[in-house]
Amino acid sequence: MAAASPLKKPNAEGSLVIGFIGLGHMGGLMARSLLKAGHRIKAFDLSQDAIDRLVVDGAVATQSAAQAATDVDVIVTMLPTGDHVLDVYLGRGNVFKAAADNTLCIDCSTIDVATAREVTACAYERGKLMVDAPVSGGMPAAEKGTLTFMVGGRAAAFEKAKPALGAMGRKIIHAGPSGSGQTAKICNNMLLAISMIGTCEAFILAEKLGLDAQSFFDIASNASGQCHAMTSFCPVPGPVPASPANRNYEAGFTIEMMIKDLQLAQQAARSTGAATPLGAQALSLYSLSAAAGDDGLDFTAIIKLLQGRA
Repeated sequence: MAAASPLKKPNAEGSLVIGFIGLGHMGGLMARSLLKAGHRIKAFDLSQDAIDRLVVDGAVATQSAAQAATDVDVIVTMLPTGDHVLDVYLGRGNVFKAAADNTLCIDCSTIDVATAREVTACAYERGKLMVDAPVSGGMPAAEKGTLTFMVGGRAAAFEKAKPALGAMGRKIIHAGPSGSGQTAKICNNMLLAISMIGTCEAFILAEKLGLDAQSFFDIASNASGQCHAMTSFCPVPGPVPASPANRNYEAGFTIEMMIKDLQLAQQAARSTGAATPLGAQALSLYSLSAAAGDDGLDFTAIIKLLQGRA
């Protein structure tokens, strides 16, 4: 194990030195929230452009994941898949070997539950602390620092993660032991995918029957059909000004991302024997939308497929 290092001298009381690995659309915004909160960032990504953009905001560039994990209080990862997480922490990234004892590792990636539990177990075997902390809220919430974090892990690690997570999010919920954060994320997003499809179908049928979108929204958003998919992500232009529908379905959370989460949900359903027929159907419909070329659009653009315009 790497030798424990003393706490770094902060720029301000309570600030942390954080190694941030994975500066994609979400990761870059999350790292900026940490910088705004006064924390110091050692940044790494395979894209030099992504690193350079964060350096402009005050981060320190590193040449490898291991370098980003050296002499820091906290490591935050935001990576595409479970394989990437394994590679960064245990494989070529060598993060667990580079990090000092008792370093807190926060993986904000959305990955399968089994991999999350495996990586966390390896962390403790190597003298580190770790939580899985996937996020909800998409790019708008990441930009505002108002994400919701669903956290799985030991209570002591969860408490230690709060300062960093609190700089990036508004709600930080301890879901339970290791892997519970990932469980909450994939179940939540499966529900969102299903409810969005139902919302789209209702708006389409209302229009076919001669009821305009605003009138239907005014009624349904105050009746038993009210749901988050309708009131926050209304899939038709007009009723909810902040909805991607008013920006030609410019992505906050893409169809491609939704497919990934639905695939994880179906993988979990198969491994546990859970019946999720609507989740399976949602995956099929979103996959058809992606095949039609809408994979980079916001997930609300599923309405295009249902309208026959994809």
